[in-house]
Amino acid sequence: MKQEKLKFLADNPFYTKRFAFYVGKRCNTQTIKDVAVELHLDWKTVKELEKQYMLEKLRRAGNPGPKVIGIDEISIRKGHRYRIIVSDLERKRVIWFGGKDRSEESMNLFYDELGVHKTRKIRLAVMDMWKAFENAIRCRAPQAAILYDKFHIIKHLNDALDKVRKSEYARLSGKDRKFIKGQKYTLLSHRENLTVEGRKALKILLTANKRLNTAYVLKETFGQLWSYTSEAWARKFFDNWKASLKWQRLKPYEEFAELVERHWDGIAAFCKPENKVPLGFVEGLNNKIRVIQRRAYGLRDEEYLRLKILACMLPDI
Repeated sequence: MKQEKLKFLADNPFYTKRFAFYVGKRCNTQTIKDVAVELHLDWKTVKELEKQYMLEKLRRAGNPGPKVIGIDEISIRKGHRYRIIVSDLERKRVIWFGGKDRSEESMNLFYDELGVHKTRKIRLAVMDMWKAFENAIRCRAPQAAILYDKFHIIKHLNDALDKVRKSEYARLSGKDRKFIKGQKYTLLSHRENLTVEGRKALKILLTANKRLNTAYVLKETFGQLWSYTSEAWARKFFDNWKASLKWQRLKPYEEFAELVERHWDGIAAFCKPENKVPLGFVEGLNNKIRVIQRRAYGLRDEEYLRLKILACMLPDI
């Protein structure tokens, strides 16, 4: 006896596709548990219906053929267990989630799946300064230019600023020390993201500690590097910035400057008009992934996490 599959039914025969998609949309902003309670469903049913919804989103998005890729990694569960995420920065979508770590071997799995023909069409790869990612792209897609991600570079600079904060806290005592305690977030945040109270605290902190004030101003100034459209002018700016460190006794900043020096070509690549990719997508994606991981905390279904990340930037259906 032949059974006919009805197109309007989801893979779960008790529910229509329309209902499955409704459940999937609800899971964009709520946990599986919350949706299950609200709709009086078993949480396993909600999870399976959401998976069907995400698979349909991916099917409609089609197979990737990226020209500009962004490469990043996330830590999963506890410990240093990583998975690699690759995005199409022109179409603003995640196209791959995989690997077993951050190794060159894991990175090559992406190029294997993409295929030789499509890999040869990649013209730009945006990434952090992780050597394994760079080695893989130079080997598999040597025609592609490399651009180091601004957000990762600024993270290194923030780390340098935090080291200065810690050294000042260790050096000082009494009332001079109390201004620094508990002010890590205040010091490392963008000024525009601080509350009125936060800005007041920042002003007091920088007024009270000259060395931290110098480090903070240097950090804020460095961001101007990405405003240049000429590599020569960008180089002149960086040389002047680096020279200004000479008498400041800011060892973490000197180390950061050497890091930039070693990776200069990949940083200065942003000056070229063809490399002006919208990096705001990367920040938005990272924020979404953090939310996904928080909501999926405790779930050990990595395939579910993979689908969530692959589908998170796709339009609803």
